[in-house]
Amino acid sequence: MAHDPYGLRLPIKLDTTSNGEYSPLPLEREHHHANHLGQIAASENAKKLGQDRRSFLVSAAGAASTLLGMNAAYAAAGKTGGFYDIDRTAALDNALAQKSVGGNEFIFDVQGHFVNPTGAWTKLLPPNARPLQMPKTQACGPTKGPGQLDYLNCIGQDEFIKDVFMDSDTDLMVLSFVPSTKEREPLTIEEAFATSRIVEKLNGTHRLYIHGRVNPNSPGDLEAMDEMAAKYPIAAWKTYTQWGPDGKGFWLDDDIGIKFVEKAKKLGVKNIAIHKGLAFGPRSYEHSTCADVGRIAKRFPDMNFLIYHSGLVADKAEGPYDEKRSDGIDSLCTSLIANGIKPGGNVYAELGSTWRILMRDPDSAAHALGKLFKFCGPDNVVWGTDSIWYGSPQDQIQAFRTFQIAAALRDKHGYSEITPALRAKVFGLNALKIYPVPKDILDKHLKRDKVAKDRENYRERPDPSFVTYGPKTWRELLNLQSWGG
Repeated sequence: MAHDPYGLRLPIKLDTTSNGEYSPLPLEREHHHANHLGQIAASENAKKLGQDRRSFLVSAAGAASTLLGMNAAYAAAGKTGGFYDIDRTAALDNALAQKSVGGNEFIFDVQGHFVNPTGAWTKLLPPNARPLQMPKTQACGPTKGPGQLDYLNCIGQDEFIKDVFMDSDTDLMVLSFVPSTKEREPLTIEEAFATSRIVEKLNGTHRLYIHGRVNPNSPGDLEAMDEMAAKYPIAAWKTYTQWGPDGKGFWLDDDIGIKFVEKAKKLGVKNIAIHKGLAFGPRSYEHSTCADVGRIAKRFPDMNFLIYHSGLVADKAEGPYDEKRSDGIDSLCTSLIANGIKPGGNVYAELGSTWRILMRDPDSAAHALGKLFKFCGPDNVVWGTDSIWYGSPQDQIQAFRTFQIAAALRDKHGYSEITPALRAKVFGLNALKIYPVPKDILDKHLKRDKVAKDRENYRERPDPSFVTYGPKTWRELLNLQSWGG
């Protein structure tokens, strides 16, 4: 195997990686404990099964044993509001483990990213800059060309396709954008569309959809919407209410926001994806909250508002609903309640980065998911992973397949049990309401196209890297944000 032949990396990745929109979160004692238990289990269980460590960790039993280690570490830390529902014997029984961490759900990831390693943005970097540099021990494989930025191929389109469509169970993905000035975009819409076409040439018909990035408070962006809508199959408009060229954000229902929504409606693209939560910093912080979501949804009932990250604040725990809290998921719930937006309405909560962060804290995960199902509705929570920043999304998929809210918490707060039917809705069925996919693609192409066949062949000898690519330290975050504009 080209990746990690000695089996040093765990399949469920607990580390400090950020998507570049929030400060990397240091690992707490329970996270170190969980990783330690995972490493011990890998050695002991592999030996019992007569396997080397790498072969064991690539298996379903390897993922199960890692999640069981997280259960033990979290319970020891007194965090029992949620847990990964896996039979303990699955760590030594691959078939049983597969029943837990495996599945055949339709998975539609509505937030994916990758970087063009030779894009125009690289020409604007300061001399000797090395954004998103990773340790040599985490290289994605052989490099592909000369130059000091060659390592960026690890987050280019080839590795993206491998991480998403070979190493994970993802069926479809929406390519999104990061907050930046147009000239500093690490992935332009032209490049995103080109990658979408590359996948189509693999007979992976419509495996990728694309967002149109709009910063309506940035000169020329509203006007550019016409050309984008005419040239590209825009699945939704993506915006960042906290972002602005002068550092000041906007509200969805102020003059700037209203013009943006009206323009989107006029162009016939009724989906608006809005980054909420994961604040960039204290400046214009209020615009990162969900206070305006209910107001704009009430004003435009025929538009869909997709709340990317669901308003989560990365470094604040989620608890029971608190109407006095002005940020986090509670701010989304309050905004919906105040404006009469009932569960199943025109507001959707998206889990990109949100679930990745919640995986670190089962209490917060239980409350966050419980509130979203309760206030947005079980049909209005959609799957996203923010990968490729976190590497292959397979570990997020495996963790969500097994996560359960503790019965005591469900009874106390009226939270839903996470049933297989509810998981299937979140994983992909809910997204079909807002990102419709032709029936022939769902019924025929996804199961029989070249991507599906390549995946089937690849999985006879899988070689996942188990690495993450986003910034892991404060210095790396500042470096990423500085070249993003």
